[in-house]
Amino acid sequence: MRRRVAASGPTEQMDKGAGKNHQNRLCFLVTLSAFFWILLLYFHFIVLGTNNVSESNQLETSIKNSESSFVHLTNDDHLAEPRKEATQPSTFGESTDSQFKPVNPEPTNPEPVVHESTQSQSKPINPEPIVHQSPASQSNPVIPEPISQESAGHEVKSFPFMKALETIENKSDPCGGRYIYVHDLPSRFNEDMLKDCRSLSLWTNMCKYTANAGLGPPLANTEGVFSNTGWYTTNQFAVDVIFNNRMKQYECLTNDSSIAAAIFVPFYAGFDIARYLWGYNISMRDAASLDLVNWLTKRPEWGIMGGKDHFLVAGRITWDFRRGSDVESDWGSKLLFLPATKNMSMLVVESSPWGANDFAIPYPTYFHPSKDAEVFDWQNRMRKLERKWLFSFAGAPRPGDPLSIRGQLMEQCRNSEVGKLLECDFGESKCHSPSSIMQMFQTSIFCLQPQGDSYTRRSAFDSILAEDDIRKRNVSIEERLKQISPEQIKEMRETVINLIPRVIYADPRSKLVTLKDSFDVAVQSIIDRVTRLRRLTIEGLPEYDNFVEQNGWKYALLDEGQRSVGPHEWDPFFSKPKNGDDRGRKKFMEE
Repeated sequence: MRRRVAASGPTEQMDKGAGKNHQNRLCFLVTLSAFFWILLLYFHFIVLGTNNVSESNQLETSIKNSESSFVHLTNDDHLAEPRKEATQPSTFGESTDSQFKPVNPEPTNPEPVVHESTQSQSKPINPEPIVHQSPASQSNPVIPEPISQESAGHEVKSFPFMKALETIENKSDPCGGRYIYVHDLPSRFNEDMLKDCRSLSLWTNMCKYTANAGLGPPLANTEGVFSNTGWYTTNQFAVDVIFNNRMKQYECLTNDSSIAAAIFVPFYAGFDIARYLWGYNISMRDAASLDLVNWLTKRPEWGIMGGKDHFLVAGRITWDFRRGSDVESDWGSKLLFLPATKNMSMLVVESSPWGANDFAIPYPTYFHPSKDAEVFDWQNRMRKLERKWLFSFAGAPRPGDPLSIRGQLMEQCRNSEVGKLLECDFGESKCHSPSSIMQMFQTSIFCLQPQGDSYTRRSAFDSILAEDDIRKRNVSIEERLKQISPEQIKEMRETVINLIPRVIYADPRSKLVTLKDSFDVAVQSIIDRVTRLRRLTIEGLPEYDNFVEQNGWKYALLDEGQRSVGPHEWDPFFSKPKNGDDRGRKKFMEE
């Protein structure tokens, strides 16, 4: 029986080709491994590397966007405006477009970023805002809004006077930083008083003195004492109307209060109180002042600085407006003690050394030039005069005042061969003649000017016009003055002559060109004070550190940058009486 051969199965066939298949599988695995590593390297270096760079750029861009969205000043608006896209505060670690990734994935107390929107009250990250200016704003500088701290953060605040401060930087505008806005007061505060001019003084008919813009009747030069032009019979209390008429000629008036360096209130405060000083109750004395305050505080201009940029003029001494109580027998009105007017500046012919907001301006003299040449001619004339008297005095004694030295001075004038006396009384005398007074002053080297019913007197300014002045002391006047050398006298005389333009009021119907008169000096001083107050307000500072009103006179003597006062060598002269009273509050009657 023949034996059959078994057929070969799959296993056998695989065994036959095992060597070849093993080589194929090995090649496949190597290729697959290589491909895997190539993909891995490609993903790591190309894909992940690109994403990291992109995220880094996004982070940097987000930080810059966050910083630049604080405050942007442009030349189109004088106030800082927030960027429009920065309307919602974003959390730290989050950009405004929600692509900013947090540096710390889990911030504990995220602090909001404030984009300085006026509606946002959140706290900014940085203590100071970053201000970016456009090229236009850099070429024409704009004052940024002040930053004031509130709670633990900062917010931008705007002040209504920022536009006025900007005008200072406009060098092409001759009125930049000098604009004055004048309130259009109801006529009861000024012009109506002039219409009823007979009521302005108990003893004097003031109607003739309000003529010629407040200068009074022209003075005839019959004795050759004056110049041929520019001299008037001016009443010593006429500053209210003179100053107001000079303001009408001011070259930088504006109807736009937002650019005004200061705001003038044309209230005739001196004329008003003169009507009621004698024989009227305190209600009448205070009526116009209270009416004025009520009118002013309702005006939008008052809100700019709460009245600190307002000023008015009163042609009387400060004591006429400083009644400290509501006792009927107390003197004057309380205009300077009203809460609102304490913010204002008041120009008076005699200020208080212990006041904060009243400032002295000169009494009006008889000389009111209409052009510079008249001033120069008068100054040259004063330099050439022959003066035969060493000293002189014009006035009346004060026998009821134990502190007055007038009696001693008058006695020395009588007994001296080099002294001249012009005695005054309440009747007709040469003291009421401008030519008699000026003639005596012009022939004297020194004029004695003791205080009268108050600390200053109009005659002191008349004597400056005649170029002579001296401070009085309880010594022998003649002996003391003879100790001054001719060279010193010449130097003193020139100093006083140079003062003349600044102690006179030019004719209100004209204007000096190269010279500054009392009006110019006073207005510029007010502007400087208001500008200083505005800049301090921006900085969040008071006018002075630890201000004490009783030391008011010292602050005017501070150097630039000084903010506090201490002991002064003049303290004995300005020490306030312990009983709170002072001689300046005595009734100031016409001499």
